[in-house]
This record gives sequence, C-alpha cells and structure tokens, in this order.
Amino acid sequence: MAGGVEHVLTLKANYFTEIFGYDVTIILTEGRGKPCYYPLSQKVKVVHFDINFEELWNCSFVKKTILYLIKQHRFKKMLTSELMRIKPDITISLLRREINFLTKINDGSKKIGEIHVNRLNYRNFESNESNCFKFIFSKFWMNSLITQLKRLDKFVVLTQEDKLAWPEISNVDVIPDPLSFVPTEFSSLQHKTVIAVGRYAYQKGFDLLLRAWSFVEKECPNWSLQVFGQGDTQYYEMLKESLQIDASRCQLNGPTSDIEKAYLNSSLFVLSSRYEGFGMVLVEAMACGLPVISFDCPCGPKDIVCDKIDGVLVESGNVEKLAEAMIGLMRNHTACVKMANNGRKNVQRFKIDVIAERWKNLFDSLYI
Repeated sequence: MAGGVEHVLTLKANYFTEIFGYDVTIILTEGRGKPCYYPLSQKVKVVHFDINFEELWNCSFVKKTILYLIKQHRFKKMLTSELMRIKPDITISLLRREINFLTKINDGSKKIGEIHVNRLNYRNFESNESNCFKFIFSKFWMNSLITQLKRLDKFVVLTQEDKLAWPEISNVDVIPDPLSFVPTEFSSLQHKTVIAVGRYAYQKGFDLLLRAWSFVEKECPNWSLQVFGQGDTQYYEMLKESLQIDASRCQLNGPTSDIEKAYLNSSLFVLSSRYEGFGMVLVEAMACGLPVISFDCPCGPKDIVCDKIDGVLVESGNVEKLAEAMIGLMRNHTACVKMANNGRKNVQRFKIDVIAERWKNLFDSLYI
C-alpha cells in the first residue's frame, strides 16, 4: 500500500485502535506477503484474500471479462464469509469492487461508503484514452454505483463541493482527509523557490504549470521551480525544452522521502491540477507555513483555501492568471508572510484528532 488513500487509511486505523480503542480489521484483495508501505499499528488486524485483481491489467478484453467474473465471485464469497465471522459493528468500503454486493451481506453491520475522488472524475479516463466504449461503460458504472450508494447507511465525501454533486443521494456526509504529518518547524520564506507536488499525470496539470512558469521565470529571475512526484517526466521535460525554460531553475524531480523538508526549503506552493479529490498537498504546504496558489478546480481547493486570506484561488486552467498570481506573491513578501501565518492556523481543522472525532461522531450517530 503506497498511495494517498492507503496513507489516510493507515492514519485512521492507527488512531482508532491506539486512541479510541477500537478493534480494527483491514481486508485486502492484493499484496499478500508484501509489507505495508506506511507504519501500521500492531493492534490493527490485516486479512489478505490474495484475489489478485491486478492480474487483469495485462489481459485481453475477453480474458479480462472472464477472469473478472471468476475473481469477483470468489471475492464476494470470501468477504461474506469473513464479515459473518467477524460480525463487525461497522463496515467501511472504499468503493472498490465490493460496493456491488456489500449491502446485501447480512452480517449485522452498518455499511459506510467512502470516496476519495470527486464525482465528475470518478470514472475519469485520461483525455488521450477516451473512446465511445469507455464512455458508455462509465455511464453504466455510475448508474449502478448510485443504486448501491442509496442502500448504504452513510456515504462520505471529502468536500462540500462534491456533496452537491450527488443530488440523488440523501445520506451524504462530508469528512475531509486528515493531515498526514504535523510539522515541527515552518518555512522561513527566505528561499526563492516555488514547489509543486503530485504525480506526473494529466490530472495534475504540470503542463499548465510549466506554461505559466515560462512567463514567471522572465519576470522573477531569482526564483526557481521544484516539482516532486512519481511517474514519467519525459513529456514534461520535452515541454520544458520547447518552452525554452531555463533548466537550471526548473527541476522535475522524482518522489522525495522527506516531503516536509522540501516544503520547508520553499517559499511558495502551487497546485495546477485540473481536478482533485481533495488536495492534501495544499494542506501539507500550508501546515509547513507556505502561502499557496491553486487553480479553483473541482473539487477541494475552495474547501481548503480562503482566497486572499491564506492563499490565492485562480480560475481553473487559466495559465495567464496563474502566472500573474505567482508573480504577484513573489514580489510581495508581506502578503506571503500574512497568508502563511493564516494558513498555519486554518489547517488545524484537518489534524488527525479533529478528523477522527468527526468519524467517531458519525459512527455513534448510526446507533442512536
């Protein structure tokens, strides 16, 4: 488990076992024999079904369909058996394959669905991958999903903005993700470095960031841009070259094992995403004392950033406005300090103890 959702899962599981004393079991379909990427409390039980749905990734369509049906049948049988054995009070689905049958398992538990992607992009395909079949499948999947969500005892989304995107569902609650770490120090705001963090993927809009940076670097020659993330940088390196960006002041780095240090060595954070599920990197940067600039994309930034108070929200996808906002803050240290201080205070609402209490209140409300 090495992604953002997995990190959030381990944070909450650890807190509920160590602080609230809950009996927590995590059920996995993949990764048997592999250690957890993030530290997991010894009190948390982990059950591996070893279904290996990942095997489907490299199969032909016909073989994939047959294998999926076989594996899904096996998964349903194993999960039903395990829940009947455990008899949990509450079962939480991350809305993977189990959502298709979870509410039909009569184990006595309250069923909660938790989604980490906004509705608009839940079954999103990268723009260069879309075709008619995938579009039809996406529509079919969404209609089926809505039917299942209505049967849940509670459906949890990350933002108020995304809650409004589910008008068919009456059992929606909003609980954001918790801050993944608590910084022990804060940026001095003396480093003339802009930082961006995320996967090298269409969603994260690093192509838009580079286009904006091609204007910014000419106006602010003492500043540099550092991007950190997983994935293939080849396209972005080529774009950087075609835009004639100064390579010495713009680095496209791989992932870092110490993201907190990277934030502390920067003075401005920029989120250029076309869409988000939440935008935890904004919260992390603000917690480390950075002013932030973000596209006002769906969904997340407007739930995190108070425009002109602790950061700047820019019209989604507007490269020119993004460049203007960056230049504006680079030239106004006083505004940066004020926004950074406000941000450090405002993101306290995302600390794990605050978020865990909201989850606990939700659980309690299901048994009133």
